[in-house]
Amino acid sequence: MTRQRVVLTPSSSFFTLALEALYSEGGEEREVAFTPGGISMHPTLRDRRDTVYLVKPPGTIKKYDVALFRRDNGEYVLHRVVKVCRDGTYVFRGDFQTELERNVRREQILAVMAAFQRGKRRIDCRRSALYMIYSRVWTSARPVLKLWRACRLGLRRLASRRAQ
Repeated sequence: MTRQRVVLTPSSSFFTLALEALYSEGGEEREVAFTPGGISMHPTLRDRRDTVYLVKPPGTIKKYDVALFRRDNGEYVLHRVVKVCRDGTYVFRGDFQTELERNVRREQILAVMAAFQRGKRRIDCRRSALYMIYSRVWTSARPVLKLWRACRLGLRRLASRRAQ
């Protein structure tokens, strides 16, 4: 008999409960795990396949950290910090996105990704040298990603014109 994995895509009520568990009294370091949905963090996180482990944010949040934050409209977002601004705000971007989300305040950041699990392999975001190199290279590849998307769109348009 094979085991089937049950995939839960988090909702705002899930995050309310998860953050309550993360921040509950007791003093010990806690982790909350969930399976994210969506492609904004692809290829780092695969849609409904990988597991993310969140912890309370450390004293300082750094460039390249992946953090869970809440937008002013109440939406929860898990994206990467691509810039720490002098005014104390942060700029975020999903790994598979080209648009930046600016002016995220420290109080909006609720948790930081400590690790993620791909299949049976757990990757520690703070200790894996390969992951650290990958996150820096991928973050700096934004201009290439924009160019690749523009070329892909142009090729699709050209193909649809030829098909007509």
